[in-house]
Amino acid sequence: MPQLPRPLRSVLYIPASRSRALEKARTLQTDAIIFDLEDAVAPDEKPAARTTLAEALAAGGYGERLKIVRINGLETDWGADDAQAAAEMAADAVLLPKVDGPAQLDALAQITGDTPLWAMMETPQGMLAAAEIAAHPLCQGMVMGTNDLAKDMGTRFRADRLPLMTGLGLCLLAAKTHGVAIVDGVFNAFKDTDGLAAECAQGRDMGFDGKTLIHPAQLEVANAAFSPTEEEVDLARRQIAAYDEAIAAGQAVAVVDGRIVENLHVATARETLAKMDAIAALSAE
Repeated sequence: MPQLPRPLRSVLYIPASRSRALEKARTLQTDAIIFDLEDAVAPDEKPAARTTLAEALAAGGYGERLKIVRINGLETDWGADDAQAAAEMAADAVLLPKVDGPAQLDALAQITGDTPLWAMMETPQGMLAAAEIAAHPLCQGMVMGTNDLAKDMGTRFRADRLPLMTGLGLCLLAAKTHGVAIVDGVFNAFKDTDGLAAECAQGRDMGFDGKTLIHPAQLEVANAAFSPTEEEVDLARRQIAAYDEAIAAGQAVAVVDGRIVENLHVATARETLAKMDAIAALSAE
């Protein structure tokens, strides 16, 4: 039986130093967790945070949620120790911040071995090297760091994110070309539900697999935005049925709701149903 695609609708950042947050994360309806040893942990707490996180992951209880550990950069005082510790934790991947090119992933792999790697895409140089980063043999995912990218570019905030579109597009094209996951950046105003919903809809329309989140209150909106709607599921089923009937009748195309349905539409329809099945399986835990 083919493996269902792993949902990544919601990817929640959790500070690795906060035991209560690590405990609560076991009960949250998030598809993936980024356990953060970097920005969310004060410098004097970083060594202890490694131990706290390792113990939490060893205790388990996170189910089928993808478990990603974000380390400090290897150029920092904590990066190498973070990488070594993360490679020994019960996690699914290690996330490296501010990746400018594949050489940084090579350096990380010298420490973490064959552990799957994810790359934070948050610098102008990273945008220009997105294809090479996504092509790295150990790279399985990319995370947009839109706050840092906006800072480095000197952009002004716009709800439509127009200044960031080139970078977002380059990373999306790289991820889709090389078959790696890609999730959108955070939405900072966690109490602005309408703003979050609009940005999630934009990210979904662009092709992102999901969105990184900074607060559990954002989970419901992101999960809904990146899930197939009832209308999309119904259309997918009708497209598949109509196309199968057309093929059986010796025809190459079908018509559903006045629109042509070809094999490429059926492939998309099957992906929609597979995603819905994967979401249902994850929700049934």
